[in-house]
Amino acid sequence: MRSLFGAVDEAIARGDAVALVTIVRAQGSTPQRVGARMIVYEDGRTLGTIGGGCYEQDACGKARLALQTGRPTLAHYDLNDDFAEEQGLICGGQMDVFIDPVTPTPRVCIVGAGHVGYHTAQLAATVGFRVVVVDDRASFADPARFPTAERVEVAEIPEWLRTADVGPRDYLVIVTRGHREDLDALRAALARDTAYVGLIGSKAKIARLYARLGDEGTHAAALARVHAPIGLDLGAVSPEEIAVSIVAELIAHRRGRLPSRTGMQHEEEARAAQPLQWLPPTVR
Repeated sequence: MRSLFGAVDEAIARGDAVALVTIVRAQGSTPQRVGARMIVYEDGRTLGTIGGGCYEQDACGKARLALQTGRPTLAHYDLNDDFAEEQGLICGGQMDVFIDPVTPTPRVCIVGAGHVGYHTAQLAATVGFRVVVVDDRASFADPARFPTAERVEVAEIPEWLRTADVGPRDYLVIVTRGHREDLDALRAALARDTAYVGLIGSKAKIARLYARLGDEGTHAAALARVHAPIGLDLGAVSPEEIAVSIVAELIAHRRGRLPSRTGMQHEEEARAAQPLQWLPPTVR
């Protein structure tokens, strides 16, 4: 039992998700008792057992599905039913198996350490996200300004986005100091497999950025991944309010309450865009 929970801890520390599968009810003749557990990894590997056989295989499939959806589930197995008979089981009992996906705390990579990035980092950490901050300005990307961040880096943003250890559970929040920096960051971000990419800016500015990327050959399906303008529409004005809208959207995405935008919406915005006019950079 200790080795199972130790394996769960190790997986979470690596940033991997696992599903904990537990027999919570057993009646009649069953191959394992209540409390028997196994863990299922995303690639299908298992540790421990709930008794083997076809129902364990079925539970593994349900566990991998739970890892995709993030939702726990309760599976019932009647070892007297046709399912058991077809597989040659003669136990004659019933089992309920609880499948609980255990996922690492999601990480938010805040690209831009200006005013909006500062407040977003604070709030994201408060609601349970791990936070990484990157900026090319050492005076802004100062660990003393971001005491709740697990890492603060000074780096050229496009290069950092191309090489950083970001993965499919990470959130990218692009809030750099200017339009050109946003474009460079977005171009690099779209090449990475992440859970979320959000970009700050007005609808007109974003449409122009999309038009520019479209001219470069970026496919509409790639742009469809981007949440822009970033944040729920709360009518936010100040950096603090904008941070609230951004983190609210991150929570909605994390909890499966944020619908994805379609590539068609992005194509329509890009067609409506005027030629890109670069504006002087501002400190966000």
